[in-house]
Amino acid sequence: MSSSASQTSTASVPRHVAIIMDGNNRWAKQRHLPGVAGHKAGVSSVRQTIEGCVEQGVEVLTLFAFSSENWKRPEKEVRGLMDLFMLSLDREVKKLHRHGIRLNIIGDRQRFSARLQQKMAAAEALTVGNEGLILNIAANYGGRWDVVQAARAAMQSCLDGQLQPSDLDEALFDSFTSLANMPEPDLCIRTGGEQRISNFLIWQMAYTELYFCDCYWPDFGKAELSKAIESFANRQRRFGKTSDQIEA
Repeated sequence: MSSSASQTSTASVPRHVAIIMDGNNRWAKQRHLPGVAGHKAGVSSVRQTIEGCVEQGVEVLTLFAFSSENWKRPEKEVRGLMDLFMLSLDREVKKLHRHGIRLNIIGDRQRFSARLQQKMAAAEALTVGNEGLILNIAANYGGRWDVVQAARAAMQSCLDGQLQPSDLDEALFDSFTSLANMPEPDLCIRTGGEQRISNFLIWQMAYTELYFCDCYWPDFGKAELSKAIESFANRQRRFGKTSDQIEA
């Protein structure tokens, strides 16, 4: 795995922030609006969070936009989410590019329409050379899917004679995952009051600090992000060591 879990971190700002953007439907319900209205309102929170991460020096931001389980939601809501995803790619990618942000979309794309897949690929191609914040969007993503597809890729490499089973260790396995060659998430934020990771980055978050807040995603912004980062800065990350070892 990447080096962040191999040594004690004393950084006050996380290199990699992962966010489970929860509470859009409940936000809309409180306002007697359809569920997709909450997702539309959440786009503003995405913008503010990206800006906040850039301002605070975060290197990687991973947003859980659509899980592999979200297909079970009402058809109208899913259709609205796909339309919103398409619209966001049209409207936001050029802005990201102007600010030097690199977009990376992780997850199984095969279930998306051909047109949406084309837009994803075009957005990544436009921003691939950017050297600022890396923005990962997890779409049709599941942590177990990520582990399985990595295992399949590793097995295929063995069958192709490129490596032996005995070659496989954590670092090599990590190279087959969706976030290969990126630092592991230091901080995972979940909005909406729920306290679970819901099949998100289960391989990568072995040592991630978790932060749960009650506000719904459309109400999340730079102030809430700062609170989460402040909480992170006040934690001691030991990675299996004792406090005495860290303080020595």
